[in-house]
Parts: sequence; structure tokens; C-alpha cells
Amino acid sequence: MVSVVEILVGLVIILAGAKLFTNSIEWVGKKLKVTKGAVGSIFAAVGTALPETMVPVVAIVFGAGTVGHEIGIGAILGAPFMLSTVAFVVIGAAAILSPGRESQDVYGGRCLRRDLGFFMIVFPVAVGAAYVPPAFRSLVVVFLILAYLFFVYRTFREGECYTADEMIEPLLFARRKENPRFPLVVFQVLTALGAIIFGARVFVDGVTFLATELGVPALLFSLLIAPVATEMPEKFNSVIWIGEDKDTLALGNVTGAMVFQSSLITALGIALTPWELTGAAFASAALATASAFVAYMYFHFKGRLSSRLMIAVGGGFYGLFILAVVAGLR
Repeated sequence: MVSVVEILVGLVIILAGAKLFTNSIEWVGKKLKVTKGAVGSIFAAVGTALPETMVPVVAIVFGAGTVGHEIGIGAILGAPFMLSTVAFVVIGAAAILSPGRESQDVYGGRCLRRDLGFFMIVFPVAVGAAYVPPAFRSLVVVFLILAYLFFVYRTFREGECYTADEMIEPLLFARRKENPRFPLVVFQVLTALGAIIFGARVFVDGVTFLATELGVPALLFSLLIAPVATEMPEKFNSVIWIGEDKDTLALGNVTGAMVFQSSLITALGIALTPWELTGAAFASAALATASAFVAYMYFHFKGRLSSRLMIAVGGGFYGLFILAVVAGLR
């Protein structure tokens, strides 16, 4: 009962933090006059990726040997898998169910093509590092870090910027001010991130306790359960932005996090662990890449994403992985 209460309280805190965050991060973009793609794919993606990033870092650095490495690797690979499956389902469902939207299709501009293109390059390279001699893995780490830096450079240079006269929702910490001061904007961002991280911690503690009581194996927990819990900020942010017809921000928040998780965070795993992948870990990576590929190709030919396709592909690949695990994949 206590764990259920923790889960519910954590969800409420995350949702409140997500609303504060989506509101304030747009003001950051407007104040700095950066592209909307950078707001979604860099600022929002990295900011809300903090909860799930801490899981593998703590597991690898402070965990107990092999078990810690197993949980860390599972969490690292589980994050892109959840983002490319469950998060796609959530965005597709939100686009269908949001009453104020002009279309049930989702439009992400060239930001979507760029993000997914980077992901489909760096993630297979990161996974492939498990099958090369250890002496060459340092080169993979360097490649992944440089690739993400180049991704950041491209993202800041491409796309439409916020303009000084563009109307966005008033800053929640200063509703009566048309042009709030930048320090107040930053203060709301930090407050929102604090709420998100705290809410995610409460939520994960509740889910972890339930998983322990039910006897869920460590790898299964790190691949399936922990990422669902820690990806809540991205999902909530995207749902809020989808409801406001801000598809570039909604999709960039997810696809940008996919790039961040598959480059910098996998580089950390490769550098600090033996980076030996089980069958389940490899399957999750393969399905994540396949889901991204389907979305990329559909967007390439149609210029948009079908919400029903996102639900079918994301839900289908997630279901396939569960079936594989149930069937005894290790």
C-alpha cells in the first residue's frame, strides 16, 4: 500500500514539474533566441533525461560489481528502447485524444529527421562496441562524444528560432509580466527540474519496492520497469506540448533524449563497464533501432507521423520484447 501511494504521489509531482518545465524552457528559448529544435532536442531532452541518467550512473559507480554493471547496462539500453516504443505510443495517443489539436498526425519538421538519423548511426555503433576487442572501445567512446557535440552544433544552427514578438504562455512564476526577467525564468527551470527529479525518485522507489516484492530479476527491472518510471518526465512534457500543437517540441523532447542517451550515456557505460550484452539487452537495442527506422522512413516519405502508426509500431515492438523475455530470452 505504501509503495502504491509513493507511485501516485511521484506521478503528481512529476506532472506538476513537467508543466513548470515546459512553460519555462520555452521562455529560455525565447530569451536566448535559439531554435525551437534546440529547445526540444537539447534543453528539454537533456534536462528531463536527468532522472533516468542517474540510474545507470549510480548503478555503475556505486553498485556492487557485476550486479551493478548489469543494472547499469540494462538502464542505459532500456532508456532508448522505452523512448522509441512506449513514448511513441504516448505521443500518438495524446495526438488522437487531445481535443484542441488541428490534426491527429504529428509534425516534427526536419528536426525529427535529424534526431532519428543521428540515433540510427550512433546507437548501433554503441551496441556494436560489445563485439569488438576492448582495445578499440576507447575509439568508440571518442566517436560517441564527438558525434553528440556535432549533433548539438547542428541543432543550434538549424530550424526556426523564437522571435521577440512570438506569443507563448505567460511564465507561471510571473503570470502578469509580459516579459519576465531571465533570472526568474532560470529559477522556474531549476524549480521544475528539482520537482521532476524528486518526483521521479519517489516514483522509482515505489516501483522498485514493488518489483523487489514480486521477485523481478535485476536485468528485467533495469530494461523494462526502471525506464518506464524514469522516462515519465519526457512523456508528460510531450503530452503537454502535443495538446498545445507544439509538435517540434513534443517530438524533439523524446528524439533528442534518444540521441543523448545513445551517445553520451552509452559512452559512459562502455568506458566504465565490461560492456557485455545479454540476449535481452541486444534485443531491446535492435527493436529500438527498428522502431526509429520505421518512424524515420514514414516521415521521409509522408512529411509527418501517423499517430496510429506510432501506437502500432511502438506498442508492437514493446510487446515483442515482452514476449521474448517471457519466452526465456536472457
